[in-house]
Amino acid sequence: MPHDPALVADTAAWLRKAEEDLAIAEELLKPAKALCGGAVFHCQQAAEKALKAFLVWHDVPFRKTHDLRELGNACIRIEATLKEAIADAIPLTEYAWRFRYPGEPAQPTKREARAALAAARNLYGAIKSRLPKDVKP
Repeated sequence: MPHDPALVADTAAWLRKAEEDLAIAEELLKPAKALCGGAVFHCQQAAEKALKAFLVWHDVPFRKTHDLRELGNACIRIEATLKEAIADAIPLTEYAWRFRYPGEPAQPTKREARAALAAARNLYGAIKSRLPKDVKP
């Protein structure tokens, strides 16, 4: 039985946005003087959008939030095997606001940004592998 086209489109749109954030984070880490603050922000955004894609697919409403723990817990209630990937990504939550405004004592290091990218990619892959083929970008 084919899936609801609107549901497929909505889920795929969230996944495409997550992929875009991953690509942006990767690009921001390429220059000789990497833009690590921007990179970690996009890592958080990719993780958030991947979790929201999973919730959209399973018709689970969520409030407007950047809290990866809250979104992740909702996903774990659906699919417990996501627990490890979600746990690794939860620390990215603070990157939704940290380093985005003046006043932070230091920018994240390139090592920290690469770790954030690895966690975001891992979560995205875990989510994507648990969704049907027709929603994957």
